[in-house]
Amino acid sequence: MNIKKEKKGNCIELYINGWLDTLSAPTLATELNELPSETDSLVMDFTEVEYISSAGVRQIVAAHKQMKGNLVIRHPGAEVMDVLKMSGLDKKLNIEE
Repeated sequence: MNIKKEKKGNCIELYINGWLDTLSAPTLATELNELPSETDSLVMDFTEVEYISSAGVRQIVAAHKQMKGNLVIRHPGAEVMDVLKMSGLDKKLNIEE
């Protein structure tokens, strides 16, 4: 998995590529822990995410809590969206398809 980060004012956009699983979730956790304190919103672009495991879902939940709901999941593919729906996160998260 690769992550590209862009800062736009107080918003951080993370462009995630590859698999978000047990092996790569710690990389995302590190990115989340290193967000500047003035960050008031986070966009996670999932256009290039091919697969997400429960470890990846945990990182999304952590990001949602950290951002106090100011999290957008952008362009999840069909398989990722299925996982978000199965976990019920599609009803709690701001998802831009």
